[in-house]
Amino acid sequence: MPSIKILEQKQADVAALTEKIQNSVSGVVVSYAGITVEADTKLRKELREAGVEYKVYKNSITGRACENAGYGAIKEYLNGMVAIAVSAEDAVAPAKILKKYADEIETFEIKAGYVDGQVIGADKVEALAKIPPKPVLVAKLMGGMKSPVSKLAICLKAIVDKNGEAAPAEA
Repeated sequence: MPSIKILEQKQADVAALTEKIQNSVSGVVVSYAGITVEADTKLRKELREAGVEYKVYKNSITGRACENAGYGAIKEYLNGMVAIAVSAEDAVAPAKILKKYADEIETFEIKAGYVDGQVIGADKVEALAKIPPKPVLVAKLMGGMKSPVSKLAICLKAIVDKNGEAAPAEA
């Protein structure tokens, strides 16, 4: 039977992880087996710069925290050497960065994740990783909204130029 001090520490870890998961927009669970110290250091630095928290917890702690946060389905993916990456701001960042490392390192594997209140499998996490960054999406949206207005302005200008001047406004 574990001591009271150890049990209290584990409960505090579960509560802290539960809060992080609840306050995040997305998270990804990975099997980090086979990653070198150098690659792991590089991965952690890249995740930290993107505002993603990446940490290895005991699978039982991660499972309880995910269940408390409403993502109990993730528990089935928690076997072996597993880490969790949680992002409070960018839903795509953890998937994008971890996918890059999963492609480079054969034994590094994306297992599952969560986004928009739903647990998603590895295939959907990889699809999420292919989404362009937010500034690119905003630029495409603005370009799409601007294009029809610009074309209308060009057509109206051509009509005015063809007729010589604008028609007088009626009083």
